[in-house]
Amino acid sequence: MAATRPEPAPAATGIGELFELLRDGTPRTRAQLAKTTGLARSTVAARVDELMRLGLIAPVSEAASTGGRPPAQFALNPAARVVIAVDIGASHATVAVMDLAATVLAERTEELAVALGPETVLAHVVEVARELLRTTGHAEHEAIAIGIGVPGPVEFSSGRPVNPPIMPGWDRFDVPGWVRRHLDVPVLVDNDVNIMAWGERALAWPGTDHLVFVKVATGIGLGVISGGRLVRGAQGVAGDIGHVRVARGADIPCSCGNRGCLEALASGPAIARELRSRGIDAADGNAVVELVKRGNIEAIQAVRQAGRDIGEVLTTCVSLMNPSVIAIGGSMARVGEHIIAGVREVVYTRSIPIATERLSIVHSSAADRAGVLGAGMLAIDHTLSREALRALTRG
Repeated sequence: MAATRPEPAPAATGIGELFELLRDGTPRTRAQLAKTTGLARSTVAARVDELMRLGLIAPVSEAASTGGRPPAQFALNPAARVVIAVDIGASHATVAVMDLAATVLAERTEELAVALGPETVLAHVVEVARELLRTTGHAEHEAIAIGIGVPGPVEFSSGRPVNPPIMPGWDRFDVPGWVRRHLDVPVLVDNDVNIMAWGERALAWPGTDHLVFVKVATGIGLGVISGGRLVRGAQGVAGDIGHVRVARGADIPCSCGNRGCLEALASGPAIARELRSRGIDAADGNAVVELVKRGNIEAIQAVRQAGRDIGEVLTTCVSLMNPSVIAIGGSMARVGEHIIAGVREVVYTRSIPIATERLSIVHSSAADRAGVLGAGMLAIDHTLSREALRALTRG
């Protein structure tokens, strides 16, 4: 008995399947798309026409002919839409306008304390976003999504920060709702380390499905990509390694109220505090970085020890998640190889060999651009998702 042929996919799903293939920018013919998706050629032709009507794909160079007229090829049209990317830090805000290929069309970074509160900070973000849209020749309605990263835990489903320790006035604030009252587009909000992980992967490791991004700055956090997906956890706080207990710091109090937290030992302020206890002038993490760059031995040793402490926690992460890349970023990564040397020393020594055989522990390639790139990718992924495509098709 002949096998029953599967029912054709619904219209919107068929468009989504097709577009998923074309998102990578590789040109494909209708015949190639039909072969890959299993859809009938007539169905593929209709889907291609619809995607072209929406402006999401465009014809590119023709494929080699096997006789007769060369077949047309199609690929993502990056200029079809723009997104707004926002990276809000403890003391700065970066806003950028990007196309659908994550190319930055315009960008601005300014000092801005997150402690000023959500309405002040977000009003500034909206104002800058509007200015950048005008600079790039785009009207407000041409922005199709906004991605925002904030320096604290976020309930991703609602976009609301949850008990963020360095964001007074932001707890449970409706960030998407406030922004949409001023720019009427979908707003995606996530923790800054999560979007840094996205940004790092997009820039330096696009084919890597298992990556961990460690931010070492005023605090310490971790963004986890596993199986090609960002792992947020049940309440959006997956990767909060800054408050994992480290044996060496048993008596050191942490701002969270506990003792011995990694953040209390290995963050920028913690290293500075340790150096001050030795009589060295180090007001904050930036001062520590400058001391290391000038070759101060005690600062170098303190940073190396911080790396070992971070490595102690990461060893458990390696056993649990088995990443192929650990990228170290954040302001304290500016100390160069010293902090990474400490991390490698512990992780490679204490992890089982099979877990570290192909594990790369590296500096972040995106560096201080990881956040804004990740915010852009967050917005782009939403814009080009099957759900968003269905909404465009219905429109």
